[in-house]
Amino acid sequence: MSGIVGIVNIDGQPVDRVLLERLTEFLDFRGPDARETWIDGNVGFGHTMLRTTDEAENERQPFSLDGRAWITADCRIDGRADLIRKLAGTGREIGRDAPDPELILHAYSAWGEKCVEHLLGDFSFAIWDRKDRRLFCARDHFGVKPFFYARLGHSFVFSNTLNCLRLHPGISDTLNEIVIGDFLLSQLNHDPVSTTFADIRRLPAAHVLTLGSNGTTVERYWSLPLNGHLRYSNPHDYVEHFAHLLEAAVDDRLRTSRVSLEMSGGLDSPSIACIAKKMLGRSGKTPDVQAYTWVFDSLIPDRERYFAGLVARHVDLPIHFFAADDYPLFEPRGRGSLPSPEPFYLYRQPRAVADFYSLIAGRSRVLLTGWDGDALLSEKPGPYLSLLLRNQQFSELANALAWFLFVKRRIPPVGIRTWIKRKFGRYPIIPPYPKWLNPEFAERVDLPCRHAQINAESPPLHPMKPAASRLLFVPNWWQKFESYDPGVTGLALEARHPLIDIRLVEYILAIPTIPWSIEKHILRVAMTGFLPRAILRRPKSPLAGYVAFEKLRSPNVDWLKEFKTNAVVGNYVARGAMPDVIGEEDTDLLWMNLRPFMLNAWFEATQPFAQLK
Repeated sequence: MSGIVGIVNIDGQPVDRVLLERLTEFLDFRGPDARETWIDGNVGFGHTMLRTTDEAENERQPFSLDGRAWITADCRIDGRADLIRKLAGTGREIGRDAPDPELILHAYSAWGEKCVEHLLGDFSFAIWDRKDRRLFCARDHFGVKPFFYARLGHSFVFSNTLNCLRLHPGISDTLNEIVIGDFLLSQLNHDPVSTTFADIRRLPAAHVLTLGSNGTTVERYWSLPLNGHLRYSNPHDYVEHFAHLLEAAVDDRLRTSRVSLEMSGGLDSPSIACIAKKMLGRSGKTPDVQAYTWVFDSLIPDRERYFAGLVARHVDLPIHFFAADDYPLFEPRGRGSLPSPEPFYLYRQPRAVADFYSLIAGRSRVLLTGWDGDALLSEKPGPYLSLLLRNQQFSELANALAWFLFVKRRIPPVGIRTWIKRKFGRYPIIPPYPKWLNPEFAERVDLPCRHAQINAESPPLHPMKPAASRLLFVPNWWQKFESYDPGVTGLALEARHPLIDIRLVEYILAIPTIPWSIEKHILRVAMTGFLPRAILRRPKSPLAGYVAFEKLRSPNVDWLKEFKTNAVVGNYVARGAMPDVIGEEDTDLLWMNLRPFMLNAWFEATQPFAQLK
């Protein structure tokens, strides 16, 4: 998770070296191993190095193969052996230990802007082509690595860290009010190209940006495949192929001997833990793998400590339990909130999140997660059965129904109950509209229309795998990936997500939903014999209580009653119209009415940052 920054003066003026060095220095927290800048007249790159792979030990950036093209990158390239073989076919001799940025430059030299079609992994990079006087930038398929940019008159600036760009004197702190509105309406930013700040834009996942003599263009280079179709005659072949891809995904994300695991007591992350230990053993390295598990011991009923401990003992894995019971939901005046460059998504207590990842970063630089098997491997049977019926695929339909009846011992749900509830008005299709929004603000950006637009039903993007298709297109996925980034955590810790591997995702989308994507069936079969039976048989188990409910019942919430909005927040929230959240039992209303507090905490935390300019 190295830090990258760059400046291109379109009018040909030389880059301000002092400014570039200042922006690069700000990124030291991302890359404590090395800091370097490169300037060529009107173009300048900065880079701070975090070495997280074996190949990076001798890596230096910014980097060039021959002086023609220069790169600054935050990247981990997967499928390296295959890529090196493909590049050899173009006449290039590349060593097995070549650093990842070198592979990207070789790919660019061989295929130009089409190089991204040959790259796998997580990456965010910029290449300056001196011959063509062109800047070429790219972000990985799922948006794991961020990329932000701004056009300031005759200058173009970029970084993988939003707060780094905020230090540029030409970038104002003017807010993007539509994004603020989105947050207050849904706690998410529904526009993948915008940020909370009006001057700063976000390069979406699976997109490239080119800056040249003809201006700036942004284009998509990959889309989630909707028509994949893979069928085997032998069911064992599905599992064998899946296991092979999962091992490759884990292996590509290791490339170091010291690894931490964010491990729950479910199925996804324990599977990653088991495979990681096996792959490190095969490599001949002495594996240094430790697990970290978030638990509640008293606040709410929680069995994660028991099940995660069961896995740790079974695979001989050291485990650390992090109890979050005593942490506040979030603290007033921004104290203890994450150093988030944008309003934070409150899914866990911010101070606890900061301490949890600080604990992990204290011993390793690489964190493996189980994110997000719930989306990738857990589909409802209805869309698949409906598709088979529409296409008159009666044989496959009969096999799917037979499996469900034999294995699950019930008729598969097809969404009839949901349809009836919606038909007769007993289903909350659209969440309530907040009554505490400042009327002038709401009218200025037409929030009622935005509210309807955000909550309008849309057809699933994949005809039989709508849950998995959210990986690329639904905003809470790319925002979740960005929440792991050092630009948010403030830590030199790189999160890697083996289940979010393009090879694995495309495979899952191409195989039958039933049985393989029903309640993670393919993963359960693949891990049989490797994980305890109690884990393999355990259903998806959300927390048996709500942290927010319990925290708001505690005696230490007087500050909520005394809450006063920040002067800026008052432009968006009518304090007098806010209801009392203490004792609220309705989940939807509680989360909706907590958003002004979240926004206020973010403003209080981020305002001192503006003084650094």
